Amino acid sequence: MSIVVLASISWLGLGQVSGQISRISVFGNLKDRPEKTSQAINYLVVGSDSREGLTQAQIKKLKVGSTAVAAGGRSDTMFLIHISKSRDAAFIVSLPRDTLVQVPAHISQDGKRDIPEKPGKLNAAFAFGGAPLLIQTIEAKTNLKIDHYVEISFAGFTGVVDALGGIQVCSKVPINDPKSHLVMSAGTHILDGLEALKYVRTRDFDGRGDIGRMERQQQFVSAVVRKATSSGTLLNPIKLAKFYNATISTVKMDEGVDKNDLLTLAKQMRNLSSGNIRTLTVPLSDPNGRVAGVGSVVIWDEELSADLWTRIRNDQALVDTIKPSPTSSAQATAKPEVVDKFKTKTAAENPCAASK
Repeated sequence: MSIVVLASISWLGLGQVSGQISRISVFGNLKDRPEKTSQAINYLVVGSDSREGLTQAQIKKLKVGSTAVAAGGRSDTMFLIHISKSRDAAFIVSLPRDTLVQVPAHISQDGKRDIPEKPGKLNAAFAFGGAPLLIQTIEAKTNLKIDHYVEISFAGFTGVVDALGGIQVCSKVPINDPKSHLVMSAGTHILDGLEALKYVRTRDFDGRGDIGRMERQQQFVSAVVRKATSSGTLLNPIKLAKFYNATISTVKMDEGVDKNDLLTLAKQMRNLSSGNIRTLTVPLSDPNGRVAGVGSVVIWDEELSADLWTRIRNDQALVDTIKPSPTSSAQATAKPEVVDKFKTKTAAENPCAASK
């Protein structure tokens, strides 16, 4: 979905757009940041659980508590989006919110204490220091420079889904999650904004926690991309204006994104389609780890995650195509071997197709 939100804002490209986007200062005080090694663009997209923008009726239906419950917002979902330097491919990498990280030294929220660097969870960095500390933590963990930051609230999410006329999802098993309040039979469903929000937040019905939830979120992102591209949303001025109005008031972007950036991005992103957007989760060695003083954590696979970030940093392909050695006529005619060690999926793949 994040790609589509960025594209919708970009394609509109009118003079008033950049002035209407809510700005958030995130990069100003960051030091010792990784160097850029290509002209590719890296976005960090955070789904905040802020209730700001939701009506009381929506809050009641979602059963997520009052607007005061998460007035500052917490990081509910995190994606890193890499757009290639040629702007013809994109990777969307899910970052588990319980990832074990070293949270850098920072000032306490009340501004009175210096907190030293210590182990913690990734979403704790957002809770302790907002977007700047989260970016600093991710850059230290990945050695990858974040170029832009986007934050989408509950209201922004529901507005996007409703503006697209609902999103189709499918589940092989029935879902009854008392925490997200989602009740859904097995099979294919078209969800409106509020039901879709329940769907991407549900995590406790299958025992797979955040890992299962991230897989559903990736499928949902792909479904949004398919819906937007197949319906012509991004090329239809009327649909695009509706889409824009649903997102612009509830999306925050860093101060560095200006009108020219949006217009340039709009032109470059026209090469993107659901077939060359790949989704994946950062490789894990232990999704159910435990660390004293931190609690249950998700631990990345040290070797595979390092390879992933190196490839993204150098703007390289994530899927390798290995050609057979032409030592014989049989080998010469063999098909190249495709190696996808990061287990990526394309947004063109429709998990609901088999359910129809």
